[in-house]
Amino acid sequence: MVTEGTHGPVIHDVNRAARLAGIAPGARVTDMRSLCPNLQIEYADIAGDRVTLQKLMLWARRWCPWTTTDGENGLVMDTTGSDHLWGGETEMLRDIEAKLALLGLDAQLALAHTWGAAWALARFGGVRQISRPETLGHDLASLPVESLRLNSETCLLLSRLGLKTVGALSAVPRTSLARRFARAKPDGNPLHRLDQINGHLPEPVSSPSDLPRFEVQANLPEPIQDPSPYLPDLCQAMCTRLADQGYGCRSLILTVFRTDGEISQLSVRTSTPNRDADHLQKLFGDRLERINPGFGFDLISLEAGDVTLIDTVQTTLDGTAEEALALPRLIDRLTARLGPRAVTRPQIFESHVPERAQGQLAALADIPPQSAKIRNTRPITLLPTPEEVKVLYAVPEGPPVQFTWRKQTLRITRYAGPERIAPEWWHDRPNARLRDYFRIEVQDGRRIWLYREGLHGDGRGGDPRWFIHGFFA
Repeated sequence: MVTEGTHGPVIHDVNRAARLAGIAPGARVTDMRSLCPNLQIEYADIAGDRVTLQKLMLWARRWCPWTTTDGENGLVMDTTGSDHLWGGETEMLRDIEAKLALLGLDAQLALAHTWGAAWALARFGGVRQISRPETLGHDLASLPVESLRLNSETCLLLSRLGLKTVGALSAVPRTSLARRFARAKPDGNPLHRLDQINGHLPEPVSSPSDLPRFEVQANLPEPIQDPSPYLPDLCQAMCTRLADQGYGCRSLILTVFRTDGEISQLSVRTSTPNRDADHLQKLFGDRLERINPGFGFDLISLEAGDVTLIDTVQTTLDGTAEEALALPRLIDRLTARLGPRAVTRPQIFESHVPERAQGQLAALADIPPQSAKIRNTRPITLLPTPEEVKVLYAVPEGPPVQFTWRKQTLRITRYAGPERIAPEWWHDRPNARLRDYFRIEVQDGRRIWLYREGLHGDGRGGDPRWFIHGFFA
């Protein structure tokens, strides 16, 4: 497997045959082809591998309740109290290896009483090695110092000092190691890693929790063509389950299983986490006609998506509905009826160029964190494209006396400015010109945002041009 490097493709990982042929990860593909002309390569899908590893971590909880990922290609499982369910530690390791082999995965397994020891033995120890606390020192003594999860610089330094194995490093007095590595980070501190691997420093498995899966089904005695009569009960059962565990959902997927073996699905989304059965049922509305029933279906499934916890807060004492929920529900109904692209909301972006500082997002899209703010001096209305005007100057550095826009001649009575806005070099072309914005008021009372593009003699074009960009209230 290869990835793109600075000077061409480099080896990302190898199988056993390539490893025996001398192919090393990190080397350039062109160099390795000189060693193995028949080298076969495929580009690695690193992002896909991470997603697969996360799924595999959850799948591995069939053997124990606490699992987590370890680096790019490892899993750590806290099997305390679980091995007897599989006939002992040896049989459990055999079962894990067999199940992974059925998935097409090669695994290097080891079992020890600490995370660090299991990591070292799985990568540098024997096949399915099991280490007891009383024999741990002997099992680790012959392993290289790389088995301590140290960075390459520290391993190279220890090798130059003649400390190439864990046993040799363990024989060095602690005070000597402390003087040399006391201020190093954990991956560069051999003393810290030795304490972890021997259990003197705790390293518990922080197992990420898997969000519960919410699904309700309706088994029908005979095939039908319309799921509408069953939808209210399904929504009510779903929302009851969500409320019992304190969750809400932002999407619902309705699936009908047809008698011909095919399935048909329909999904709806909400702007905020929700568990109101009546509201969720209304979102389907006339959209149920989009389901293709075929020759009928005998099983209906309703599944909740984008599940998240909801904090229940009492807002009123008289039992009336909370007014804050009215707007999200209106957005949900409009989006369900008009489509996700027809309902949008304004969004602020990190940019000082006015047309890039704000835009529109789909109303049901996730709201990104916002740190930017719109200045109070900005107009409430921006033109989609600035419109050029013809001006009559008063002074070179000030606003014009009057200008012509859309066949109207407008005279400026008052103004404020200028406010200079420079181009964004990381977005704009090299010859982009700066802008000087003026807030002006014309004779009929309208307040306009006018800007001059460019300066005399700036070397980026001819004479400055004037544009109207927006209107104030």
